[in-house]
Amino acid sequence: MLASKEKRIDPVPSHLALIPDGNRRWSRSHSFSLYNGYAYGIKKFMDFGMWAKSFGVKTITVWALSTENVKKRSRLELGALYQLYIKSARDPKILAELAKNKARVKIIGNLQILPKKLKEALRHLEKVTRAYEEFTINILVGYGGKEDLMYAFRGMSKAGAKGVDEEFISKHIRTASVPDVDLIIRTSGEQRLSGFLPWQSDYSELYFAKKYWPDFEKRDLEKALRTFAQRERRFGK
Repeated sequence: MLASKEKRIDPVPSHLALIPDGNRRWSRSHSFSLYNGYAYGIKKFMDFGMWAKSFGVKTITVWALSTENVKKRSRLELGALYQLYIKSARDPKILAELAKNKARVKIIGNLQILPKKLKEALRHLEKVTRAYEEFTINILVGYGGKEDLMYAFRGMSKAGAKGVDEEFISKHIRTASVPDVDLIIRTSGEQRLSGFLPWQSDYSELYFAKKYWPDFEKRDLEKALRTFAQRERRFGK
């Protein structure tokens, strides 16, 4: 429920997606270790999810780790991220918050490129939240837009499909359960999608925030939502 002092936002995006950029730069600017910086970013995401739900958003999708990150980031940085994701996936406080808000978590991506302990922790998080239906959180881990499409094309080849149509691709991409995105927010001032959900973002509205992700606040989300509500969406008409 919205607090009484807040003016209603209409329409609100049903599906809100997030590229939480700027964690490393924020960490350096505060003389924090990467571990502590990313830990703060994860906490901020939990807050973000509950803010979005309070405004009426039904689904959020966050890009937590790309295939390029796995290939190009240092072992030190990836190790810190993996530890944090494992810890967060089993954190009693986080699990209690998800249960309180009836929030279901779906993990999407090529998990074969991730360490075994991380895969197990993420699957555990999916399992313990799968009965919740009030709010959906899609977490993209080991995800890349081109790889997502290639996954569908490989499926087409194995199935011996003779032709390609939208329905086939929609059913066979890794993100098949992810609906079209109404609004994408990217933080840190970067103005690009970097291969984020190419199949579901063809008519997404885009909002680029200058703040680094850990500095993003509820009022920033409200500003993004009000900007979205003012836009005219024609979908090619």
